[in-house]
Amino acid sequence: MDELDRAIVNELQGGFPVCEHPYREVAQRLGLAEDELIVRIERLLAERVLSRFGPMYHAERLGGALSLAAMKIPPEDFERVAEIVNAFPEVAHNYARSHAFSMWFVLATETPQQQADTIARIEQASGYPVYNMPKIKEYFIGLRFEA
Repeated sequence: MDELDRAIVNELQGGFPVCEHPYREVAQRLGLAEDELIVRIERLLAERVLSRFGPMYHAERLGGALSLAAMKIPPEDFERVAEIVNAFPEVAHNYARSHAFSMWFVLATETPQQQADTIARIEQASGYPVYNMPKIKEYFIGLRFEA
């Protein structure tokens, strides 16, 4: 990342304007052309410097539910269970860990009841319990790069 990339990341972490031309507004604040800003964001995403660029929704404030979930899956059964879990549209970011809790995923649903129902369906389909860990308190850690 060069100095301008760091300035872009720092600027975008403070929020994205809600207006007719948000990229233009951010670009002007950074002294850039709108097209250059868009190209740089696309490059940062393509090079995986940024993992995502988009809004962060608070599912709970919208009436939904969001949790981190874990499962204890033996290595010999991991692939089978991963296919089952990944087939649920409510599941995102499923990944393996070298730990007794070997499978971790994010579960996002439109309602808390739908979350409970989804967990029950995953348990029934996989044959393993799901350990649900809903967010109790939210913390925000800002990341700023020196320019």
